Amino acid sequence: MYEVFLDALMDTVKMVPLLLVIYIGIELVEYKFGNKIIAMVQKAGVAGPAVGALAGSLPQCGISVVATALYTQRLATIGTLLAVYLSTSDEAIPIILSQPDKAGLILPLLLTKIFIALVAGYAIDLFFRKANESTLAHIAAYARGEDDEHHNHSIVMDKEACCGHSTSASAHKFNPKEIFLHPAIHTAKIFAFIFAISFLINAAVFLMGEEAFGKLFSGHTFFQPFMAALVGLIPNCAASVAITELYLKGAITYGSLIAGLCASAGLGILVLFREEKEKREMLKVLGLLLGISVLVGSVIQYFGKL
Repeated sequence: MYEVFLDALMDTVKMVPLLLVIYIGIELVEYKFGNKIIAMVQKAGVAGPAVGALAGSLPQCGISVVATALYTQRLATIGTLLAVYLSTSDEAIPIILSQPDKAGLILPLLLTKIFIALVAGYAIDLFFRKANESTLAHIAAYARGEDDEHHNHSIVMDKEACCGHSTSASAHKFNPKEIFLHPAIHTAKIFAFIFAISFLINAAVFLMGEEAFGKLFSGHTFFQPFMAALVGLIPNCAASVAITELYLKGAITYGSLIAGLCASAGLGILVLFREEKEKREMLKVLGLLLGISVLVGSVIQYFGKL
């Protein structure tokens, strides 16, 4: 068991330098373009699902948080919100990038999730077109500067994403401490998650054997994408870390990876629980997110066996 512990530790330590570089790069992108991305989502209107799908696919810290805050203030349609949720991969992209031999997975993963987000986002907005009318009118009024003076939307820019990190770093002047401290803290946090999950997976394989371990996750049945999507709904970056590591170690299928990462909206789910005053709306969003994630994951898994 000591060797299992040591192998997991060494494999994880090797990822740390590249993870840190990747997170610093993401931080710089957020600093430079963060507010522009937020503004694009905020003013997208009927084009929201397309903008949301593309914005969500970028490996950044707070887009799901911002999209949720916009939705709860009715400055984004339900299709836009779900497009962001479905396209974002939380920690998956940095983790895969930190393992250069797995880099070939990035493009198909991004394209698959963007396609799902586009189709689902526009289909949902079409289905809820009547309910969206007031939201679109609100967005148009906001864009023209004619919004109700009692509406305070600046709270969107003050939301915190992971590690107490502001979703609007570019709203402030360049701060080296912010640019480098948050990535360092986040890297340490993700290191701990990856190590813990890797150790548990390696220990399970060591104790159970590979065949029994594979059966533990229901093989290629419908239940695997369903279970992965349920894990993805957990509002913590550990969920996407676990799903990604399980796939990279061969424990789950590509369909289950897609199901889990489509459902993995990170801290956006927590903001939805906290800020959405109409609980039926909250349950509707969660139900659609889970249902779409399981459906697309199951379809991909089915056709992957043919």
